[in-house]
Amino acid sequence: MIKVGIVGGTGYTGVELLRLLATHSDVELTAITSRKEDGMPVSEMFPSLRGRVDIAFSSPDKARLTECDVVFFATPHGVAMAQAAELLAAGVKVIDLAADFRLQDIASFEKWYKMPHGCPDLLKEAAYGLVELNRDAIRSAKIVGNPGCYPTTMQLGFAPLLKAGVIDAGHLIADCKSGVSGAGRKAEVATLFSEAGDNFKAYGVSGHRHSPETLERLSLLTKEKVGLIFTPHLTPMIRGMHSTLYARLTKEIDNAALQKLFEDAYANEPFVDVMPFGSHPETRSTRASNMLRIALHRPTENGTAGDTVIVLVVQDNLVKGASGQAVQCMNLMFGLSETTGLLHVPVLP
Repeated sequence: MIKVGIVGGTGYTGVELLRLLATHSDVELTAITSRKEDGMPVSEMFPSLRGRVDIAFSSPDKARLTECDVVFFATPHGVAMAQAAELLAAGVKVIDLAADFRLQDIASFEKWYKMPHGCPDLLKEAAYGLVELNRDAIRSAKIVGNPGCYPTTMQLGFAPLLKAGVIDAGHLIADCKSGVSGAGRKAEVATLFSEAGDNFKAYGVSGHRHSPETLERLSLLTKEKVGLIFTPHLTPMIRGMHSTLYARLTKEIDNAALQKLFEDAYANEPFVDVMPFGSHPETRSTRASNMLRIALHRPTENGTAGDTVIVLVVQDNLVKGASGQAVQCMNLMFGLSETTGLLHVPVLP
């Protein structure tokens, strides 16, 4: 059994890890940390886990994290890099759901996250945790930086087109929407029910910290310079993410060939569903699952196919966009089938 510790078990990604790992056939939940809730049974805070998780929260100084096989950090940025060295020295693998090990460009990290990087030497060893595009590196990694939710949709949506060299990489557009849970489980006026409900707004329009992460990874897929306009939006729902991606085609290619690019790219991917051309994937079709769904569109101009391709991507921002992706990485790192514990059918209605 894989002994698992979770640092920061009281936020949305933390409880989502607990939900997924509670029924994982190869996992033993060993430690869940929280300073404030030290000694409180996990099921007292999260009744949904009654009968599934029977351990209590423990303060970080009491949790025996070095006795674990892997530790997930479901914490704010900066926490994992302060503790990673000690855990790695003890032979513990680390998966960080924050941004500490996502960006290889330290200057970019420090600019966007407003803090110095605490362990640049370990950053060089970290694997970026988007399995579909970085499987081999994750399999042999001791430390993984789990991708951001928006970057997951943008990378998987643009990747087949960039690899095939059929679009203008310098002028990519991503119009993305997320449920309120993406903002985390904290008290903020903007995420109160009466503020976020019955409302829709853009944010981070002048610049969002998921942009440099996405640009860094997309640049590995093409020799062209990548340019990206990315606008995130907050939607009045709890879970779900919908990204509408736009790119200009630079080569003659028909719709069937475009579809084949995606079907071939993701033919053996258990958590990427390429829907029929012209489909309209819905966020509820992925709710509470690790599935990501993609559909292609090609607007017509004067009755003929134009030079713009539109890629629709949906996922659950807390599962494939965060905790489910982290468990997928863990499975690879320990030689398990990456689908282990992740074959949940989406919840509908």
